[in-house]
Amino acid sequence: MVLALLQASAAAVHGDTLAAAASHGDTLAPVVLALAVILAAAKLGGDVAERIGQPAVLGELVVGVLVGNLSLLGIDWFQFITANATIGVIAQLGAVILLFEVGLESTVRDMMQVGLRSLVVAVLGVVTPWALGWWVGALLLPEHSAYVHAFLGAALTATSVGITARVLKDLGHAQSAEARIILGAAVIDDVLGLVVLAAVAAVIAAADSGAALSYGALALVLGKALVFLFGALSLGVVFSPRLFSFASRLRGSGVLLATALVFCFTLAWLASVIGLAPIVGAYAAGLILEDLHYRDFAVKEERQLEDLVRPISSFLVPVFFVLMGMRVDLATFMRPQILGLAAVLTVAAVIGKQACALGALGSKLDWLSIGIGMIPRGEVGLIFANIGLTLVVHGEHIIDAATYSAVVIMVMLTTLITPPALKWSLGRRKEAGSGKKGLTIEN
Repeated sequence: MVLALLQASAAAVHGDTLAAAASHGDTLAPVVLALAVILAAAKLGGDVAERIGQPAVLGELVVGVLVGNLSLLGIDWFQFITANATIGVIAQLGAVILLFEVGLESTVRDMMQVGLRSLVVAVLGVVTPWALGWWVGALLLPEHSAYVHAFLGAALTATSVGITARVLKDLGHAQSAEARIILGAAVIDDVLGLVVLAAVAAVIAAADSGAALSYGALALVLGKALVFLFGALSLGVVFSPRLFSFASRLRGSGVLLATALVFCFTLAWLASVIGLAPIVGAYAAGLILEDLHYRDFAVKEERQLEDLVRPISSFLVPVFFVLMGMRVDLATFMRPQILGLAAVLTVAAVIGKQACALGALGSKLDWLSIGIGMIPRGEVGLIFANIGLTLVVHGEHIIDAATYSAVVIMVMLTTLITPPALKWSLGRRKEAGSGKKGLTIEN
């Protein structure tokens, strides 16, 4: 199917781009063509990954890297995909739906059972990478200012909960205690990382203007984050049953799904309004909702909410992962200095998140899996890098083109190594548990 599509397209374009030949002036045509390519590539990549015993998400990421770098072989048919703003929005929506879907598999009560430990894991996962990133910047970029070093540390703090969430879901561990700690810590980690980013950006802006730093503004950022999280979880648990009780009286089909999506998108929007990532609001929405909240829909013989969301997730989520892979430029690996900086940043990023494992010590939790689950930087790290490109101190860009490339490589490497590493770690514990049971039976 894909080969036939490429052959037909190649015959049509006669040297022009695939998008130009397909669109004929229609703005929708390039979008639907891009979705066809992405979904076909995602399913093929996922199939190959699962055939060799790896999670489907790894195949989606790798196939995205391959498709996005075909231009290195002189094939530039797919460059229009990464440049299409609509596809970028669809990918971001896929991340929102993914986090909402994962949140649905846990409840606030479940999260409260590991809440303090998730907080400890998150704090360790922010402080340690920030310190290591700052040290790496000072070691390898001594010609740059301390502001550059501080921002490099900030770029290592955030965790891409979307990558780990998808892997845990693919491996059937989304409801385990380790998963709740990882996902809970990743959400807190995202908030803390954004607070760190806001603090560093405020220091840089103050230094560039010569003005004094406003500690009140930093306190406001932290306050808004805490109010949103605790407010959304507390008020959501109270008002969500009432919302769904009212919606159950509405006639027509698809009311349960529509109401849940309204709830999800509203919280995602509110999170964005106060300066947090929309995925934080989406995850909070999924966490709030419980079967008990929409029990009135059982009278209408509606399917479970998770079953209703799944087809939407199957469509949107692969777009997110494939596009994230396509945005990697393999040509940057050809520059030794960038590759060296990227390698050291990657090591610092991995080691820094292993400090999260200390938060699981003294319990029966799989501390190694928790540390590995916090490794990927994903889209959050890319957001940090993009912000760094816009920050300037006395004419010096905080993140220049070379440093940006190194950060992007670090983001991709941490993203690519997490699925197989997490699969190995979870499988290792499962095998150990089976061995102990067998030993007990024999005795």
